[in-house]
Amino acid sequence: MDNSEFYENSLLAKVAWLYYIEQMTQKEISDHLSITRIKVIKMLEMAREKKIIQFQFSTSDRKKIDLESKLIKKYNLKDAFIVPFSSDNKVNDAIAQAAAMYIDDIISDNAYISMGYGDTVSKVLNNLATISNKNISIISMTGGVAPYLPNNKSSIFRAKLYLLPSPLFMSSKETAINIKKEEPIKEIIEMTNLSQISVVGIGGMNEEATVLTSHILNSNDFIKLKMKGAVGDILMHFIDEDGNLVDSEIEEKLVSIDLEKLREKGNVIGVAAGKNKIEAIKAALKGGYINTIITDESTAEFL
Repeated sequence: MDNSEFYENSLLAKVAWLYYIEQMTQKEISDHLSITRIKVIKMLEMAREKKIIQFQFSTSDRKKIDLESKLIKKYNLKDAFIVPFSSDNKVNDAIAQAAAMYIDDIISDNAYISMGYGDTVSKVLNNLATISNKNISIISMTGGVAPYLPNNKSSIFRAKLYLLPSPLFMSSKETAINIKKEEPIKEIIEMTNLSQISVVGIGGMNEEATVLTSHILNSNDFIKLKMKGAVGDILMHFIDEDGNLVDSEIEEKLVSIDLEKLREKGNVIGVAAGKNKIEAIKAALKGGYINTIITDESTAEFL
């Protein structure tokens, strides 16, 4: 079964579960999943045709949906989507493909989507811009342009880009403050406030972290952040195990929307997985920065 077929069957199972087990109405399911009521009706019919509904759910579907429900209740989320177990070296590709399909399902045509920094989110963007037939515009939530550009695997890239015209980090706190006052920067930040949804990755604090492998931070800065209690980052803001911002010189030089602004959005999809990111994902969830989590099964079991 390819990722597209798995995603479709998983969504059918979720709709059927919400309708028959959670006893939600078609309108409630429509609002919950941000899809039309007509689509809910068609999906319930397809679930019956595919024998997903036999008044008995398969063990794998039951386990996955139960785990999603527990995450939603534990962290007061709008939704959770879990993909099957993936090996660590392929997990980012798997969740990025699932996230792109999930996002394409819930957005309308001419949608504006704010996106964060990082390898996983870059893969989400490239997958989305390839599979979607809708007109979509992507707004960067951080400085640094590389993660927001088409990769060499994207022969089709259907997305308009609005990028913060700035490096990710400035040379000093004063320079970072001043550049955020520039009109082109202020315009992009204002656009992020008006976007339909926001998509962020969550970085861990291990040797494979993007900030190290991409030489964004040197090892000394990274170690100092860990010594201050950092367990991961969102939009390059480093947070502790409770989701609180870790004060540092790195934070002062960063060009990124504020964490408090992110928490206020109420439309943030977090895409992250892997054993090295479990602490960071839990911290992001505890901090209330994420409203929907997309991860894999082996990670979700530890959240």
